[in-house]
Amino acid sequence: MRDLFSKLPRNIIRCFRGYNIFWHLLAVALTYIIVTTDLDWIYFTHTRSLILREWLFPAVFIGGILPIIVPLSLLLLGWVKKSFQILNTGYALAQAAISGSLISSFYKAFTGRIHPPEIMTVGQLTDTSQIFHFGFLREGIFWGWPSSHTTIAFAMAVTLCKLYPKNKVLRVLAIAYAIYIGLGVSISIHWFSEAVAGAIIGSVIGTVVGGYYYQRYLAHGSAE
Repeated sequence: MRDLFSKLPRNIIRCFRGYNIFWHLLAVALTYIIVTTDLDWIYFTHTRSLILREWLFPAVFIGGILPIIVPLSLLLLGWVKKSFQILNTGYALAQAAISGSLISSFYKAFTGRIHPPEIMTVGQLTDTSQIFHFGFLREGIFWGWPSSHTTIAFAMAVTLCKLYPKNKVLRVLAIAYAIYIGLGVSISIHWFSEAVAGAIIGSVIGTVVGGYYYQRYLAHGSAE
């Protein structure tokens, strides 16, 4: 577990250091634009369909369970096969998921955004897409800005891209998975802007975490 937690605080800090902070600011700026131009509400009213929900709603469950199952499975497989590369991938994905959860929860604790209505009846709902309860824990950390599902999905996907830069198939599948999760939660439990922000912040996390564990893998190979 030392390989998982020893650099966790440092890597989280690095997600806000240097040019990375500008990506966070971009997520905030895009959210402001999407919210104030009513794009969130327009997206909401045009994506409440049974067909979309049938195809995309499973992303809520998948995006919640895979960040747990995949790293644990890789760590177990790596331990059984005595493979440093598999273990390194498992640790990297686990740290990406943990970092994504911590950073998104930190933001949620202060933004207090109201989540979308669960059921839409045209003409009977009030636009709540612009409601934020800024403060501390005014709306908890399970809802709101940014989407944790999307943040974690993109953090893990970009981590894989950094770890396996020459594996085009894996990279396409990883990004496709992250996009599916983002779209899935944006038509169900999150506003569109929350998924957009999650994708940006998650990509920053993946770049930092994936970069660290890729260098760790190269260092191990050169040591051998």
